[in-house]
Amino acid sequence: MSHPVSHLTLSRIFRVCLFLLVFLAAVSVLSLVTGPAPIGRTAVFKGILAAVRFPGVSDPLNGAEQTILFSIRIPRIVIAGLVGAALSCAGIVFQGLLRNPLADPYVLGVSGGAAVGAIVAIVIGLGGLPFGITGLAFAGGLLSILLVWGLSGMTGDRRTDRTLLSGVIVNAFFSALILFFVSITGSEKIHSVLFWLMGDLGMAEENDLLWVALFLMTGFAVMYLHARDLNVLLIGEEAALQLGIPVKRTRILLLISASLVTGAAVSVAGIIGFVGLMVPHIVRMLFGSDHRLLLPAAVLLGGSFLIAADTVARMVLAPAELPVGVVTALCGAPYFAYLMKRST
Repeated sequence: MSHPVSHLTLSRIFRVCLFLLVFLAAVSVLSLVTGPAPIGRTAVFKGILAAVRFPGVSDPLNGAEQTILFSIRIPRIVIAGLVGAALSCAGIVFQGLLRNPLADPYVLGVSGGAAVGAIVAIVIGLGGLPFGITGLAFAGGLLSILLVWGLSGMTGDRRTDRTLLSGVIVNAFFSALILFFVSITGSEKIHSVLFWLMGDLGMAEENDLLWVALFLMTGFAVMYLHARDLNVLLIGEEAALQLGIPVKRTRILLLISASLVTGAAVSVAGIIGFVGLMVPHIVRMLFGSDHRLLLPAAVLLGGSFLIAADTVARMVLAPAELPVGVVTALCGAPYFAYLMKRST
């Protein structure tokens, strides 16, 4: 018979995830029926039912409306959900490993490193190869977090006060590399590259959905298998060693998995900041500090947040469109300042 505490924990995980899944579905439906193109809500739902061959429902959409719904809105909602989920669970892991509440893929320079890797892949012509852009984005993200780790002297249970400063240094370095590559890019590509660097979901292709989902599921599986270990690492390395946790191996696996999902997200959406900062803090405030609950909660809430942010980006200047990274930065920068002031 299972321990009552374990049963209670599993029950709570199920209830919280079910609630957040319903919330994600609601946000997705709202985004689906919202856009600069005037398509009636009833027509949207009937068009979807007709597409799945629901009995007795005829398709009320014309050709242009079908293209908007099935080739633009639905894939964009899916990619926003995947990218938001990836950045959020990566933020959970980085904050847990570095034991710093201000750590996230953007602040630590991981997103910038992944962006450099993706740009290098594009410049040298790897864009058409499977995993070409994603692979180099992953390598760039992993390199950046290793640089932060080395510069901050993060070994054992030493203080982590230098972590953010190291992240700023690494971020500045990769930002300089990004500007270099932009400066040598052909003039006809500069606008699209800059738009992508600000965080743009509109450039993602339908084929990208499968790869991002694959990398996200792989990285999340590794993270969740080490959720209990991450709980203990928050207490300290000595306590983890006493409990038989292979600390170095666990850290390496978690760093690789967090860099993997960050690289996959950046390769299709560019640099989207502060999602991995805000969402982990929100789920911690709402649900506590157990990573067995935090990780799935961050995935679901992060997906909901970025879908909502992208909907705002599409509508606020319609028919023009803002990069979604602008919206997340406008939300995240004040939140970061608040957290930094509270932690001092």
